[in-house]
Amino acid sequence: MSGGQTAFTASAPLSRLLDHTADAVHAVRSGKSLTEVIARVPADLRPGVQALSFHTLRWLGSATEVRTQLAPKTPPPNVDALLVTALALLWPGEAPPYPEHTLVDQAVGAARLRSPAAAAFINAVLRRFLRDKDALAQAVRHSPLGAYNHPLWWIERVKRDWPQDWQALLTGANQRPPMTLRVNARRGTGSAYVQRLAALGRDATLLEDPQLGGQAVVLGQPCPVQQLHGFAEGEVSVQDAAAQLAAPLLLQAGLRPGARVLDACAAPGGKTAHLLERADLDLLALDSDPLRLARVQDTLKRLQLPPSARVELKAADARSPKTWWDGRPFDAILLDAPCTASGIVRRHPDVRWLRRAEDIHALARIQAELLDALWPLVAPGGRLLYATCSIFLPEGQQQIDAFMQRIPPGTARLDPASPGHLLPSRDNAAQGVYGRSTALQDGFFYALIHKT
Repeated sequence: MSGGQTAFTASAPLSRLLDHTADAVHAVRSGKSLTEVIARVPADLRPGVQALSFHTLRWLGSATEVRTQLAPKTPPPNVDALLVTALALLWPGEAPPYPEHTLVDQAVGAARLRSPAAAAFINAVLRRFLRDKDALAQAVRHSPLGAYNHPLWWIERVKRDWPQDWQALLTGANQRPPMTLRVNARRGTGSAYVQRLAALGRDATLLEDPQLGGQAVVLGQPCPVQQLHGFAEGEVSVQDAAAQLAAPLLLQAGLRPGARVLDACAAPGGKTAHLLERADLDLLALDSDPLRLARVQDTLKRLQLPPSARVELKAADARSPKTWWDGRPFDAILLDAPCTASGIVRRHPDVRWLRRAEDIHALARIQAELLDALWPLVAPGGRLLYATCSIFLPEGQQQIDAFMQRIPPGTARLDPASPGHLLPSRDNAAQGVYGRSTALQDGFFYALIHKT
């Protein structure tokens, strides 16, 4: 499954799914990425465990707060992980994926697998929650953690950066994201693909944003990528609408055929592929992680791009051009910089629990180093597109404001078409200040800078 969604499954006993989900929640609390944890789950259980884990992590703050009320003395970590998992799945803010009595019964069964002595305790806590759940849910909403399901520092950061919109942004981050596709422009149009899906009984909508070029499609219901018509043949890819803006922004006003382009932080390859779908380029895809770079290769192979779309993949740190640059300037550079991923927490609900407040400034330093290292590599008259999937101002507008102050006056100009901050909320009062807003996209920041 892709796009942050996975259907619940009844192919395995719920108690086993809950057991693995509790392991995943405990691992995230211990600082491990959910993606890595899910990859180690047995294949037949993986879809169900991913779905339950996503649900749990979206309501983990509320579940943790109510567990504190029902059991003030924190249970052992393996028991507590199962208990908050069950409480999150029973939470009244979203329809439970299973009937309440089934969830309680199966959670007790999972407890017998994990810690038999705790089974009676978990049964008692969950049944008390069901008796008083409305009152308990109302009580925990008075705390920021219980109300918004994000760490307190994250809530304060969003409130500081977006004082008119913080509540909508935090609430929206707990909703399931849409599954958005990018139709390969070398293979067909978005409208034709929507028609083919309709003939197959699958509902989909073409996004009308002209910058997306009629190639972005939103599915009515998410599905595993293996079920997507033409996916294996390279006709379509999964990519959020905000991420689909990178290629058209970098290519706007056209680049000559064979133009030298650098994708500086390329993995997992969605934007690399999109650039090559839209233009014949001489593209260098760079990434510091050789394993992640292999995913770029897999993506490009699946898309079956023509020989005119030339691409070289290289594992290197973009901050050290002397280790990888051949001295020839680039007509365009895409810098999709490492960031907190605060704009994509709908799709990756573990991110909010993994990040720490100090990560913002540590990543902002890396972003600044990348900008300073890559800007000299842009040819006169060329352009650099800076992007992050973040809604935090230090990783977006503040980062670019500082960069424009560091470089000599008159050597660069910020394109007025730069979207700035894109916020995943329809109720964005800041619309027109830094950018635009729609709930159909992730949170992103874009700044297109021209070298004069």
